[in-house]
Amino acid sequence: MTDGFLTLRDYFRFAVSRFNAAGLAYGHGTTNALDEAAFLVLEALHLPVDQLEPFLDARLTAPERSRLAELIEARITTRTPAPYLLGKAYIQGIPFIVDERVLIPRSFIGELLVSDQLVGGEAGLIADAESVESVLDLCTGSGCLAIMAAMVFPNAKVDGVDLSTGALEVAQKNIDLHEMQGRVSLHKGDLFAPLKGRRYDLIITNPPYVDADAMAALPPEYRHEPNMALAAGEDGLDIVHRIIAAAPDHLTKGGGLLCEIGTGRARLEVARPDLDFYWVDTEESSGEVFWLAAPQLKRSRRKS
Repeated sequence: MTDGFLTLRDYFRFAVSRFNAAGLAYGHGTTNALDEAAFLVLEALHLPVDQLEPFLDARLTAPERSRLAELIEARITTRTPAPYLLGKAYIQGIPFIVDERVLIPRSFIGELLVSDQLVGGEAGLIADAESVESVLDLCTGSGCLAIMAAMVFPNAKVDGVDLSTGALEVAQKNIDLHEMQGRVSLHKGDLFAPLKGRRYDLIITNPPYVDADAMAALPPEYRHEPNMALAAGEDGLDIVHRIIAAAPDHLTKGGGLLCEIGTGRARLEVARPDLDFYWVDTEESSGEVFWLAAPQLKRSRRKS
């Protein structure tokens, strides 16, 4: 079907048409066929993934043409998200190694880490990035948020925890990729269990939060991701409740918890009326990430 194709433009146009015709699902770094096709062809050719225009009329070598044709076909026939096919994903322009042992990086917390809503702005939850000396990333997966936190907080040591050995192996590759061996440490275990009473100035977490009904309706693309990184019980809040309950024992006096929960805001507020959640919005989300400061978490525990 690609006989006669010579340029990147040919393959890009073909990919967009095929993806639209196939009715693919998106959400792993892109939201539509055009952006998915652009990412696929550019990353496959080791070109900047945000600069399509300069390369559109470049003539491709025979091996390059063959690779693009195979990737386009694989994206359609296997319904595998492009980042898994390419072994690479980006969050806030930062590259991370990925495979099917980890969730593809897309957490809204990635945007917040580089936003003045979290750090430094007049209304920032953390006044000074240099004051943060310890960060915990629960359910670290690929390690992307832990590594980004180390970039944002220059004086912080960062711990990443995950229950999956495979995920931690991928996370270590990303630590090595970004030369964070002295800043980011990994721990295997169930949430706070491997941390032995350590306390942190900041806890960030993008835990499993997909409810049972949503799990049953997931498109094929999402079924390539680890089930344990998505499923969280009937209402999607099983892990979130556990994190909230244990967080006071692992936060410093002035610390805080930043947690992504997807669409469970209403359910969580009904379940925990004792907590005054502060919801932090991003360009693409509303009411999906909350902040709780350590003093409030401790007061709530005393009342319960």
